[in-house]
Amino acid sequence: MDCPYTGKGEEFSPTNLVESALGGCMLMAMGTYAIQHNIDLTGTKMDVHITATHKPIMRFDEVEVIVTMPEGISEKTGKRLERAAEGCPIKNSLAEGIPVRVKYLYNSYAKA
Repeated sequence: MDCPYTGKGEEFSPTNLVESALGGCMLMAMGTYAIQHNIDLTGTKMDVHITATHKPIMRFDEVEVIVTMPEGISEKTGKRLERAAEGCPIKNSLAEGIPVRVKYLYNSYAKA
């Protein structure tokens, strides 16, 4: 999204900063759990996309988060990592009035 104040695409937009903060917060929560339980999250990817509406005023309409987990994560471990990410205070603050839809993608589960 282009910065609404300059329109030149040279700066981060406020929306970009919120997307980065949300993704970073969720990854940090997962990372904290992973460190405590010796889980390798190398290769985890997160995409955050915010859609906005302009009527009657410009505001966030919806947030979509897609988390791609690395191979070798068991279903049990995956659910625990998801629960850790769901504790992100930024996500929970946005969720008060803006739908935050999170999808976790697994290439394959490790055998438990």
